[in-house]
Amino acid sequence: MMKQRILDTSDRLFDEMLDFAGELIRTPSPSGGEKALAELCAAQMRQLGYDEVFIDAIGNVVGVLRGSGGGPSLMFNSHMDHVDPGNEALWQYPPFGGVVAGGYLHGRAASDVKGGLAAQIYAGALLRQVGILHKGDIIFSGVVQEEPAEMLGIRHLCEQTLPERQLRFDLMLSSEATGLNLFLGHRGRVELEIVTEGRTSHGSAPWRGINAVGKMLPVLMAVEQLAGTLPTHPVLGQATLALTNISCSPGRLSIIPDVCSVALDRRLLPEETPAQALAQIEAILAELAASDADFKATARIRNVRETSWTGLVADCAKQMEAWLIRPEHPLVIETAKALHAVGQTPDFGIWDFATDASYVTGVLGIPTIGYSPMEEQYAHTPSDRVSLEMMKKALAGNAAIAERITG
Repeated sequence: MMKQRILDTSDRLFDEMLDFAGELIRTPSPSGGEKALAELCAAQMRQLGYDEVFIDAIGNVVGVLRGSGGGPSLMFNSHMDHVDPGNEALWQYPPFGGVVAGGYLHGRAASDVKGGLAAQIYAGALLRQVGILHKGDIIFSGVVQEEPAEMLGIRHLCEQTLPERQLRFDLMLSSEATGLNLFLGHRGRVELEIVTEGRTSHGSAPWRGINAVGKMLPVLMAVEQLAGTLPTHPVLGQATLALTNISCSPGRLSIIPDVCSVALDRRLLPEETPAQALAQIEAILAELAASDADFKATARIRNVRETSWTGLVADCAKQMEAWLIRPEHPLVIETAKALHAVGQTPDFGIWDFATDASYVTGVLGIPTIGYSPMEEQYAHTPSDRVSLEMMKKALAGNAAIAERITG
């Protein structure tokens, strides 16, 4: 009976949800520029009958369906920002057009994560319209600045906003792309920067200087060797180390560079920490300095200063923890049962990329499960899209999960 009520209501709400998803795509929301989207989400949740709706100090938008008390609470989580569309000539459909064609909704962030965001917000509306009672609270959170990968929005939400509002949650359901499967973890991430220092001279007399790029070459060889020795996890896969950028200064013809900088992307396993990853690089630099009196280099974890659309400023380390929830975890079992009840048979998987669950689960220890209609292959590409059929299933699936977890 409950299954059929959820499925029937998802059919009835689908067109309205799709219109809302199209409006989300037609509302650009780059990192640090999510204001219009936050206001759009807030207005929609008020219209749909959420008990509380607000935008917090950093610009996150939150909607709450209050439970009767005494049960676990669930937080749906999406991020509101997206990457730049790039060269628009490569797009078949306008990146901010929200075009429906060929069984898909097209546009920037359709697959990362506005298709899933719409399905989460409307899942709450579905439960309210069906009249399903729940003991725990159901919370929707749309957070800012996930794409820069400093977890700024989710950290503020969990450390300040929710405690101030006396809200808590026992499970976070992330809308990052899973193709209707249940994703249970991913590797961590840290951005490392190495700088070698030399001395400038005229390019016609290189012996008068110390070439910082030349000093970087043995570093890169050692980094490549280190990458081949990193451990592997039976579920999360290989820890990796990749060179992603290199630059030098002054960067002019006929001048020997006195500074060379490289950026490294290090993917971490649960037993590794950002500090340990940095220490591995520092050991390489110390060994090279011991054999070369002219070698001078430093390594650090990158830090950046971020400003939210509300004007809040924070210094953020570019690091994210690894995490993994086992399939036998009780909340995973209950989530899978909820989906089976509405005719879905999800597989288990993990993300290659990092998500805000690095903070929620990797730092706070609150379980996260990924579930959404979006497919990773379309994210950050000119083919950005989300399947209409999967969106309808995700609407019913999200509602079924919320009903089972909080009921």
